[in-house]
Amino acid sequence: MFLSSAKQQSSGDLKPLKLHAHATGPNPYKIAIVLEALHVPYEVKMWEFGDGPNGVKGPEFLKINENGRVPAVEDPNTGVVSWESGAIINYLLRVYDKQNALGPKGESEQDKVDFDKWNFFLLTSLGPMMGQTNWYKHYNEQKNDDALERYVAQSYRTFDVFEGQLRRTNGDSVLPGGFSAADANFYPWVNQYEFAGLNLDKYPLIQKWYQKVGEMEAVKKGYERMESAA
Repeated sequence: MFLSSAKQQSSGDLKPLKLHAHATGPNPYKIAIVLEALHVPYEVKMWEFGDGPNGVKGPEFLKINENGRVPAVEDPNTGVVSWESGAIINYLLRVYDKQNALGPKGESEQDKVDFDKWNFFLLTSLGPMMGQTNWYKHYNEQKNDDALERYVAQSYRTFDVFEGQLRRTNGDSVLPGGFSAADANFYPWVNQYEFAGLNLDKYPLIQKWYQKVGEMEAVKKGYERMESAA
């Protein structure tokens, strides 16, 4: 299996990393998937919304992330504290993926740029558009159909772009060469499509990719760990 070398690397005396999370947002799930795929031991600490003693806006969590958002990761093996999901994933790849199991599959500059651009596309486009769709559908106190329609349309626009990229692999992975951190990045957001009131009828390759990735052991274990900690 492509992760055997990473598993061997992390099977010694590593202390468990601490993943700070809550159960309602997609971003902490990305980190759990990457940690599972790299076989890095970790514990999950669940936080609540708000500024209470166990709240992400409370003084204890603000010592870890002054922005008051999850995920965040504390690594006792290096003393590093990281937050923002993209920064956390990059850190985990640098430190715990020495055999490049989850990074760019090719050595060319184009391979590396493609890896970065699709991860940034998720972070700046598909994820935020779906997040706004969810906000105006479920959480905004005042009904705002214009805003909801805008973000639904933008979510589908990003699905159009993603479907086009998946043609390069026939729906097997975000990037040619197999499962990578890009798939871990995309999956928890696409997994919210039903909650957002969207459908995948026009996107056969997203459907194929979504089913395949969802059946991977690292993905299932990541979700199980998060749900058992909630």
